[in-house]
Amino acid sequence: MTSASTPQPLWSPGPDRIAAARITAFQAWAAERFGAPAAGGYPALHRWSVDELDTFWQAVAEWFDVRFTTPYESVLADRAMPGARWFTGATLNYAEHALRAAEDPARADEAALLHVDETHEAVPVTWAELRRQVGALSAELRALGVRPGDRVSGYLPNIPEAVTALLATAAVGAVWTSCAPDFGARSVLDRFQQVEPVVLFTVDGYRYGGKEHDRRDTVAELRAELPSLRAVVHIPLLGTDAPEGALAWSELTAAATEPVFEAVPFDHPLWVLYSSGTTGLPKAIVQSQGGILLEHLKQLGLHCDLGPEDRFFWYTSTGWMMWNFLVSGLLTGTTVVLYDGSPGYPDTGAQWRIAERTKATLYGTSAAYVMACRKAEVHPGRDFDLSSVKCVATTGSPLPPDGFRWLHDEVAEDLWIASVSGGTDVCSCFAGAVPTLPVHIGELQAACLGTDLQAWDPSGKPLVGEVGELVVTSPMPSMPIQFWNDPDGSRYRDSYFEMFPGAWRHGDWITITDHGSVVIHGRSDSTLNRQGVRMGSADIYEAVERLPEIKESLVIGLEEPNGGYWMPLFVHLAPGATLDDDLRARVKTTIREQLSPRHVPDEIIEVPAVPHTLTGKRIEVPVKRLLQGTPLAKAVNAGSVDNIDLLPFYEELGRTRAQG
Repeated sequence: MTSASTPQPLWSPGPDRIAAARITAFQAWAAERFGAPAAGGYPALHRWSVDELDTFWQAVAEWFDVRFTTPYESVLADRAMPGARWFTGATLNYAEHALRAAEDPARADEAALLHVDETHEAVPVTWAELRRQVGALSAELRALGVRPGDRVSGYLPNIPEAVTALLATAAVGAVWTSCAPDFGARSVLDRFQQVEPVVLFTVDGYRYGGKEHDRRDTVAELRAELPSLRAVVHIPLLGTDAPEGALAWSELTAAATEPVFEAVPFDHPLWVLYSSGTTGLPKAIVQSQGGILLEHLKQLGLHCDLGPEDRFFWYTSTGWMMWNFLVSGLLTGTTVVLYDGSPGYPDTGAQWRIAERTKATLYGTSAAYVMACRKAEVHPGRDFDLSSVKCVATTGSPLPPDGFRWLHDEVAEDLWIASVSGGTDVCSCFAGAVPTLPVHIGELQAACLGTDLQAWDPSGKPLVGEVGELVVTSPMPSMPIQFWNDPDGSRYRDSYFEMFPGAWRHGDWITITDHGSVVIHGRSDSTLNRQGVRMGSADIYEAVERLPEIKESLVIGLEEPNGGYWMPLFVHLAPGATLDDDLRARVKTTIREQLSPRHVPDEIIEVPAVPHTLTGKRIEVPVKRLLQGTPLAKAVNAGSVDNIDLLPFYEELGRTRAQG
C-alpha cells in the first residue's frame, strides 16, 4: 500500500543527467513532430505513448531511423490481442540494424563485442570483424540450403560465435533458437525437437567454476535425436577436432564476404524462446524481426539510455531471454560485453571485477546475485573502480528493499538502480528503467513507454495502491506472433487471455503506486491466499532471507480438501547454521512483524537446497503439486530443473500428508 504523500526517493537524477538523457531529446522531438506533450516529463510522455499507440510507435521507428526495405502501409492495422498486426506491408532485417555501426568508417575498428571468460581478461571483436564474419557465415548458411523460415539452433555458451550465428541466421531470414551448454540432452531436445532445426551450432564443452566440462557425448546425442539436421557446426572451445560429419567454424567464417540481408515481412519470425517448462513441454514462443527490433530500440535506446559511447554488460546465458536482449545492445551501436563463466568465480565479487575491467556503463545482474554479495559482505565501491557504471539493473526476481539500500551504500550514492520486470513472453520489460525519474526503495521506476500496464482485481477493475493481476491492455510489438506447433492459437490464448479476454494477463501480482511506480510481489499462480489476504511469495523471501542463517527459502500455500490451508516454509541454511527453536521463532517473528500475522508459516522445514528452473527461478508451482500428491513424473518436467534430486523429498512429503 502507498501513503498519500510520495515517499522520499533513494536517488534522483540531477538536472544535467535529465537534460542529457536520450528520452528527453526524444520527447522534445516527438512533441515537435508528432504532438507529444512537451511538458510534464515522463508521466505525460507515457500517457501519450499508450493513448496514441500508433503515433508513438511511428515516432520510435523514425527516431531510430528504422530502415524499411519496403515501406509500411499502416502502423497498427489490427490492435486486437492476440493477433495485433504491426507495420503491415513493411519489410526489413534485424541483422542489418544490429550491424549498422560497422558502416561508419570511424567506428569500424572499435569493439562491437568484448568477450570475457573466467580469466577476466576482455578480448574485443571489432564492428568490421563482426560484420565480416556474419557476411561469411550467412553466405555459407545459404550454400547449405538454409532459407527464410528454416530454424537454426545453437548449443552454445555466451561467446562471440553465438552472436555471429544469431545475426547470420537473421540475415538469411531463418529463425534462431538457442540453449546453454549446461542444459542436459533431454532439456535441449524438449526445446529443439519442437522446432526441427536444420543446422546446429555447438561447442565441444565449456569452462565454468575453474573446470572444463566436456559436452561431446551430449552433442552426439543431440545429433542422433534431431533428424531434421542438415549440418552441424563445431566450435572447438576446448580445442578438440570436429567430430566426423561436422563442419569447422573457422572454415565457415573465413571469407571476406559482404553480408546480404534478406528483406522479410515485419512479422517474420526472428527467434524462438522457451518458457521454463516446469510442468510440461516448454512453450516455444515465436517473436518477430520487426517487433523485436522496434521494442528493443525503445527499451535499450530510451529506457536504458544506451548509445555508441556505452558498454553494456548483463550476466546471462544463451538459454535465457536476457541474452537475446543483451545482443540487441548492438542496435544502439553499443559495445556488448559477453561473459562466459560462473557468476561467482573465483569469488563472489567476480561480476564487479568484470564491470571494472570492461568499463561497463550499464551492468545488469540478478537480484539473487546482489543479495548474495550483501550476505558475503562484498564491498564493490571500495574494492573496484566502478566509476564508469552509471546504472546497475536487476531482473529475474524482484530486488528486495535491502538490495536497493546495499547497492546505494556499497556501490555508489549517485547510482541509478533499475529493477526491471518483464518476461520471456515479450523478450522485454513491462516496467523498469527510466533515466529521468527518481528511484524509490523496493519499486520499479515506472511502466515502460507504449505499455499500458495496469493492476486489475478479479472483475477486471483497475487498482491503484492495491495488489492486483499484472495486465497489459494494449498490444506490444514484441508480443509473440505465435507459439510453435499451435496452429489454432489455443495454447497462446490460454496462456495469456483466458482470465481477461482481450487483455494480456501475465501471471504476476503487482501494485501500481499513486506516484506511478510499480511493485512486483511474485507470481500470482503461486500466491499465498490465507483467510482472504493475498501475498506474493517474493515478500516472504525478502523478509526471511534478511536473517543471516537463511541462505534461501521456498514458501508454498496449499488449499486443503477440508477447507484448511497449509503453508510450509522450506529453508536452505547458511553454512554452520542450525534450525533450532530460536531460529524458528525468529523466522516467525520476522514474518509476523514485517508482513502479516496471517502469513506466519505452519511449519519451517530444513532442505539441503532450493530447486530452481534452468534460468535460476525458484520452482513453486511444481513443488505445490508434489505436496498435493501429484506424482513427480506428472508434476514437473525433469529437464527443466537445475537439480531433480531435490524433488523426491517434496513428493514423499506430499504422499505422507495424503496418507496422514
